[in-house]
Amino acid sequence: MGDDGFGVEVARRLRDRELPRGTEVSDFGIRGLDLVYALGENYDAAVFVDAVPRGEEPGTLFVIEPELEAQDEPVALDAHGMDPVKVLALAAQLGSVPERILVVGCEPRTRMTGDEEEIVGELSEPVRAAVDEAVVLVESVLGELFDVPDVQDVQGGSS
Repeated sequence: MGDDGFGVEVARRLRDRELPRGTEVSDFGIRGLDLVYALGENYDAAVFVDAVPRGEEPGTLFVIEPELEAQDEPVALDAHGMDPVKVLALAAQLGSVPERILVVGCEPRTRMTGDEEEIVGELSEPVRAAVDEAVVLVESVLGELFDVPDVQDVQGGSS
């Protein structure tokens, strides 16, 4: 799985946190079609967490709000190989996209291509080091989406 497991690890840690009411944490892994259907369940917003190569230093975190443009060509269905871009494009074609979509991304050091002779099971050091910061970043993004003044208040901490 390598650095592609970044989102899985962040989701695992988020499950142990108190998040704003109405928040659901799900790990869809390679089940892109399941995610397409889930996006159609009338959510106001969706936050994706993933390893996203953008040419930055490995472990660099960022938040982007992708623009979903209408696709002229139908999106090819692949039950196990739909990356977030394809998932969002298909969901947009089906008219089942939440009003806001944000991506909390981490620059990977390694990405699995499917052609590897060996499977790398662990996150690289810079990506592993970014996981805790990513959890806090997701909490901040959720606080803004849910208009929570201070996420610490939601978690029972003090400001």
